[in-house]
Amino acid sequence: MEPSKDISRLIEIMAALRHPETGCPWDIEQSFETIKPYTIEEAYEVSDAIERGDMDDLCDELGDLLLQVVFHARMAEEAGEFSFGDVVNAITTKMIRRHPHVFARSEADTPDAVKIQWDEIKQAEKRERAERRARRGITEDFKGGFLGSVQRSFPALTEALKLQERAAKVGFDWSAPEPILDKIEEEIDELRVALREGDRGKVSDELGDLIFAVVNIGRHVKTDPEQALRGTNTKFRRRFSHIEQVLDQEGETLEAATLERMEEIWQAAKAIERAVTAGAE
Repeated sequence: MEPSKDISRLIEIMAALRHPETGCPWDIEQSFETIKPYTIEEAYEVSDAIERGDMDDLCDELGDLLLQVVFHARMAEEAGEFSFGDVVNAITTKMIRRHPHVFARSEADTPDAVKIQWDEIKQAEKRERAERRARRGITEDFKGGFLGSVQRSFPALTEALKLQERAAKVGFDWSAPEPILDKIEEEIDELRVALREGDRGKVSDELGDLIFAVVNIGRHVKTDPEQALRGTNTKFRRRFSHIEQVLDQEGETLEAATLERMEEIWQAAKAIERAVTAGAE
């Protein structure tokens, strides 16, 4: 088996990896559920490569993401559902159908006309999707109703933000940030009760409510919670790296250091950051 620029080679490789007798033991035992986290992870790594402007990494990460598509398609083919060719056919059909003004099937030649046409096509696709779901006996539909346009595939923070933005369009919203702070305190109290009761399911439920309320206040002060958290993650990485470096200079390891010592170095890292920020101003 040799590398190739032809997509058929990647499909052949995946088929070989999944072969029940001669394939890879790890690949053989995977399912849609076990592979799903890797698919999401690869999409994030593509995003990271784009943010860093690293084209070498982007090429590599796009390949990893493509592998995920081929992996899912192979498992679906084994289950008699669809193949990779069906995936390609579905998306090419959709793109041609949604752009009749490009592929010589309509006369829409203004942005407004294109938008009207796009909406009509989307409605037709929704009806067809509903018919397919009905034939499969699928009743619950998160794509229906007023909130249906908010994709469940978004990261949880982004989904929460978009659900709130959508609900706010019909007046289901707080009038100011202050009442949301009260709501956050209420959710913290409920989380404390759940923790005392030791009910893990209730703890998870109350924690979700608390995070949802925090997202809401971010929206009201026009701060994207996803980006805010990403900034905090970067800050955490930087400060924790400082702890690691200081301990290494002292001949000590992270595993052997006490929490008190690590906290001391952490506070020193914060002080350094403040001094640098003040100097820049």
